[in-house]
Amino acid sequence: MINFFEVNETNHMIEKENLDVRTITMGISLLDCMDQNLDKTIENIYQKIVSSAKDLVKTGEDIEKEFGIPIVNKRISVTPIALIGSSCCKSVEDFAKIAVKLDQAAKEVGVNFIGGYSALVAKGMTPAEELLIRSIPLALSKTERVCSSISVGSTKIGINMDAVKLMGEIIIETAEYTKENDSMGCAKLVVFCNAPDDNPFMAGAFHGVTEADKIINVGVSGPGVVKMALEKVRGESFEVLCETIKKTAFKVTRVGQLVAKEASQRLGVDFGIVDLSLAPTPAVGDSVADILCEMGLEYVGAPGTTAALAMLNDQVKKGGVMASSYVGGLSGAFIPVSEDQGMIDAVIAGALTIEKLEAMTCVCSVGLDMIAIPGDTKPTTISGIIADEMAIGMINQKTTAVRIIPVIGKKVGEVVEFGGLLGYAPIMPVNQFSCDAFVNRGGRIPAPIHSFKN
Repeated sequence: MINFFEVNETNHMIEKENLDVRTITMGISLLDCMDQNLDKTIENIYQKIVSSAKDLVKTGEDIEKEFGIPIVNKRISVTPIALIGSSCCKSVEDFAKIAVKLDQAAKEVGVNFIGGYSALVAKGMTPAEELLIRSIPLALSKTERVCSSISVGSTKIGINMDAVKLMGEIIIETAEYTKENDSMGCAKLVVFCNAPDDNPFMAGAFHGVTEADKIINVGVSGPGVVKMALEKVRGESFEVLCETIKKTAFKVTRVGQLVAKEASQRLGVDFGIVDLSLAPTPAVGDSVADILCEMGLEYVGAPGTTAALAMLNDQVKKGGVMASSYVGGLSGAFIPVSEDQGMIDAVIAGALTIEKLEAMTCVCSVGLDMIAIPGDTKPTTISGIIADEMAIGMINQKTTAVRIIPVIGKKVGEVVEFGGLLGYAPIMPVNQFSCDAFVNRGGRIPAPIHSFKN
């Protein structure tokens, strides 16, 4: 039974503390769209998406109006396209045609992004998967709303270093293809270890083959709510700090549960998961970095940052799982640089480096996210950064990811403006020492010993 106090409290969180439902994401299986004829496959994909998601945006808008809960994005995730195009795509251009049709379908139904231009290659690449990966620069340069993700490792399998090497080259190539737009294509491309099947957040969302034909996943975010709650317990013990975060995460997740159930019922689509992720925006007061500073840090990156982030991430998860039976996705704290004003401030102050961010990814929700680097960075250096992050995920049995943006024509100290939720970012320096011989070895890094659990 919801009482008046809870309703009033939720309204305050929405109006004053930047609480929002970051996304309603409809996952759509395209397995029944496969055909040996490319044109037929493309048409099947378009019709399946448009017919399935035709009411998604309107439903989200109706829920916003009726409940007064902001829903920032409406999105779609689809089955990894490397699978769907495996029997009909014989070239890079063939896969890019599917990307263009995905973009058209997204525009037709009015969603902000469509994810799933993806391949899962943790152990090896089929010819079709390699073609899709090589098509990414072309595909992302021809589309506006398509997001791409590549899974190159997992705790159970190890790390496909051939794919890691290739992704370093593809990221640079994507930056070149989209250099007229500040290499924006790389902002829609992410490399994963232990990628979840039910992630509603872009750019890494895809509809896993273990999912139902259609599903509704909701991603909730509330850094501002947590920050305001912690302001009221300044100077209190860690026990009080943890209890405050847990209680706040519970309240935020309940909002997501409400929206997810309502959207599921109205659309006649199964409810999947609520992803409670403290995902920041460029808006003042909507920052994960500000939460960490409220805990007692001068800037993110100061000694104690990793411990503070570990505590925040753990308490968010503990509060979330009590609020919904189906918490999933990436639930926890995101630490993107460009989307978080506090992170940007820390970089500019010299408190935060890529190396410190890497250490923080050991305990946060995802990984190195929305980091802008010089456009003349070598592909092997990017591959080395990816390999390091994949190793953290593999060894720690957690999801890690890299979304890094080598901005062509920009150097350290300059700023790149992405706009909207993607914000802006200072160009960060990368370690200039070579890892070429390591990256060029080829093959796989085997799974760790603790992966053998049967």
